[in-house]
Amino acid sequence: MLKPLLIEIGVEELPAVPLLKELRNIEKKYVDILEKNSLLGEFEFYYTPRRLVIWHREFNTQQADSVEEFFGAPIAVAYKDGEPTPAALGFAKKCGVSIDEISAGTKGGKEVLYYKKDVKGKESIELLSDIINTWINSLDFGKSMRWGSSSESFIRPVRWVNVLLGDELVDVELFGVTSKKETFVHRISNFDSVSISGAKEYFDVLKKGGVTLFQEQRREDILANFASLEKDNGIQIEVDADLLDEVVAITEHPTALLGTFDEEFLRLPPEVIITSMKEHQRYFPVFKDGKLLNKFVVVSNALTNDFSEVIEGNERVLRPRLADGLFFYDNDLKNGLSTEGLEKVAFFKGLGSVADKIQREAKIANILFDKYKPDAKKEDLDRAISLAKADLTSEMVYEFTELQGLMGSYYALEQGESQEVATAINEQYLPDGEDSALPSTAISAIVAMSIKLDTLLALFSINQIPTGSRDPFALRRAVNGLVRITREHNLEFDIVETMTELASGYAEIDMQKLESFFLERVKQYYKVNPSIVEAVLASGEREIVAMGQKIEALDAIASAEGFSESFSTFKRVANITKDIDLSQDMSVDAKLFEDKSEEALFNAYNNVASKSYDSYEEELDALLGLKPELDKFFEGVMVNAENEAVKNNRKSLVASIYKSILNIADIKEVSV
Repeated sequence: MLKPLLIEIGVEELPAVPLLKELRNIEKKYVDILEKNSLLGEFEFYYTPRRLVIWHREFNTQQADSVEEFFGAPIAVAYKDGEPTPAALGFAKKCGVSIDEISAGTKGGKEVLYYKKDVKGKESIELLSDIINTWINSLDFGKSMRWGSSSESFIRPVRWVNVLLGDELVDVELFGVTSKKETFVHRISNFDSVSISGAKEYFDVLKKGGVTLFQEQRREDILANFASLEKDNGIQIEVDADLLDEVVAITEHPTALLGTFDEEFLRLPPEVIITSMKEHQRYFPVFKDGKLLNKFVVVSNALTNDFSEVIEGNERVLRPRLADGLFFYDNDLKNGLSTEGLEKVAFFKGLGSVADKIQREAKIANILFDKYKPDAKKEDLDRAISLAKADLTSEMVYEFTELQGLMGSYYALEQGESQEVATAINEQYLPDGEDSALPSTAISAIVAMSIKLDTLLALFSINQIPTGSRDPFALRRAVNGLVRITREHNLEFDIVETMTELASGYAEIDMQKLESFFLERVKQYYKVNPSIVEAVLASGEREIVAMGQKIEALDAIASAEGFSESFSTFKRVANITKDIDLSQDMSVDAKLFEDKSEEALFNAYNNVASKSYDSYEEELDALLGLKPELDKFFEGVMVNAENEAVKNNRKSLVASIYKSILNIADIKEVSV
């Protein structure tokens, strides 16, 4: 039999960020628990800041009947001279029946003791309390709290529990709170609890009480409000996806409102205003023709027909925030950019101060500048590196740490630094995420690389190497960033040679560990068949740009139709050459050819090898195009001929081909 099932857990206001982090696991954990209880069925999950809700339109009121099977010892062991042995008697006892009820069955090709028991499914109402308690206690929101005399903890105190199977109240106790046929609506509508007769009435009660239960409906309502505000006021609202998720999570009856702040604050960099509004107030910034306006959008949770006081209140709250920002900004401009004091700021124990780090970064930057010879001014690089960390001592960055670098770029321009220097200061930490933008100029790229390289080398020099998921200095992200920057700006960077050169100014570093760390990140970086990356790395390639080009070339060819046929031929080539030193000269003497297939393969290979190619893919394609000649060669001759000179000549011919392929990848490492 099927009935609707409502589970509502009422809580004090849930903090948005922990809720959103656990959100993807909440339904999965509930599904797992239902499966273990043989009660899996379709459901929907809803949340507001004051409740977590599970809704089954149809829920099985009883588990399905099932059959349990028990297998015991082999019959030959279970009976002796027709009489049950202790093994048989023990099996019967385990099954809870007499020995006469045990029969024989087959398992693994053997005749064994067997017993089958019909199990009647339990009533769902008997299981729901355990299911709900298990589910709620499985949720991980990070920090939790205790309240009252309870020894249990949850993200926020549980204030009511409402579990209804059809119209019947299910007896559930959660954190000392027992289930009742009641819920709570929007506080402005009714502060007290509201009784409900059954599950279907629940939704009408919430709607009338000012609660939009469905989070997707709240999102749609907010976006519809935004569209109306934009149309009515000729503005554009910047919709930050993460901020929208938070606002959806903290409202039960959202209404978007347009507020205003004094124009004087527009003297602040736009990022300062936007950060202040988002981080402190959860406001959305407003633009017109791409320019930030002295307006903001707040999403109110109030139930009222007159929002004027709500708007005024939010305007009053924002003003001191922006006034503080303007005060910090003016003070910072007055003081100017300076690295004074950074010698007192520790970078990491054993690695000196931030001032020491700047000096190390400058050495790396100079080496890279001489290596790449960019079309840029050396003095711009020196200036950018020396000022990159200067805004760490500014009042604005002290208040908004996420604006480090950005504020430095504004202050640099104000004190007359070049745009090139300001851009490099602003972009020094790029890329700062998988989808992040990259440094836009050669100077910016070198500055960003120098910062990442010093952090890597310095921490490896004191053996602070990430283990497991722990990576407090984001060294894995630093390597990913180096890969992206070098590829984007086509900057040759050999992991072994360049890192060894740069490491000369540091304490002893285990370069093999550093190389392995780099290569592990490379393997994670490319979203291709892992064996493709392994094949390129097995060729010995360690230069990042060429490595990427080779990985992409091999992936394109290996993904093409017909590659598996070519692969078998060239794997044979690899096996033939496995004992040959490919570093030696692979000379082939045409006078030793005994079959026309040898000459045909030799000529075809020389034709391929003599050409220049625009890409590794084109070169590899040409080499793999030797398959027909190789197949005829293998059909026409025996490589391991009795004549030693002929045998070695044939091996040299095959090895020459594989050596050319090995310049791109060790193709035998590919898994197809």
